Amino acid sequence: MSTEHREGTKGEEHYRISPRRVSFDWDGTPLHWIPDEPTATHVINVLHLLLPAGERWFVKVFKEALPLLDDPVLLKDVKGFMGQEATHSVQHAYVLDHLAHQRLDTAAYTRHVDFLFEKLLGEAPPFGAPIPTQEWLRFRLSLIAAIEQFTAVLGNWVLHAEGLDRAGSDPVMLDLLRWHGAEEVEHRAVAFDMYQHCGGRGLPRYARRVEGMAVVAPVLLWLWVWGASYLMRHDPQLAGRLRYSPREHNRAVRRGLLPTWKELGSAIPRYFRRSYHPSQEGSLRKAVEYLATSPAA
Repeated sequence: MSTEHREGTKGEEHYRISPRRVSFDWDGTPLHWIPDEPTATHVINVLHLLLPAGERWFVKVFKEALPLLDDPVLLKDVKGFMGQEATHSVQHAYVLDHLAHQRLDTAAYTRHVDFLFEKLLGEAPPFGAPIPTQEWLRFRLSLIAAIEQFTAVLGNWVLHAEGLDRAGSDPVMLDLLRWHGAEEVEHRAVAFDMYQHCGGRGLPRYARRVEGMAVVAPVLLWLWVWGASYLMRHDPQLAGRLRYSPREHNRAVRRGLLPTWKELGSAIPRYFRRSYHPSQEGSLRKAVEYLATSPAA
């Protein structure tokens, strides 16, 4: 095992990461699964729009990088990560089917997400760009590491989001989000360690890590606002009466139904620290405790 990986995980390197069998029954879940809160509901629902294609892409990129791994412990972590992400992708795709049954068709949006991950970020650089194969792989690994910074923050948030319980949120959707969030905290360091292992050495590796976050943060914000706006425009129960607005978003934040902008934004400067490691994010103990009691897991 590399010294870097051993030191970064601070004693957690032997914790086993593995996918879980889960099952969710969506028949009783209403379209507005946070009662009387369509904005908060649909801001969170953007996860279902992005994750099926995004997490399939994570697995594809990691498969490309597997031959570069010579750390047997990290290899086990990566395979566990890939299994968890594949399961997440499938379960969120089932939610898209459920939304379609409720007359909220997401295909017009998810086509763009599919194009982003399958074409623009596929195995070959887009538009024939003359980027060396190794550098293109390293860049995509840096993007995954940056995305996983946010998923760890969101996972930790939803595990502690008592406002969702107080609001009477649908228990099945809440379990999906917390099961997924707990696994994101559980494997929070794997994508970062994978990038560090395969991303070269020294300043170029760090610079590429910064570049990955510089790309991911604004693109994620854009996709999220666009996705929430799309869902609210096409929500058959709203029938055009309400649109996504920062005012309603911030009201939901104050009620504890969405993470604060500070929680999300402060994840970026932490990630930029040269000494940073994602094992500092969230509580592995809290995540494992939830996974031991999750109805689905």
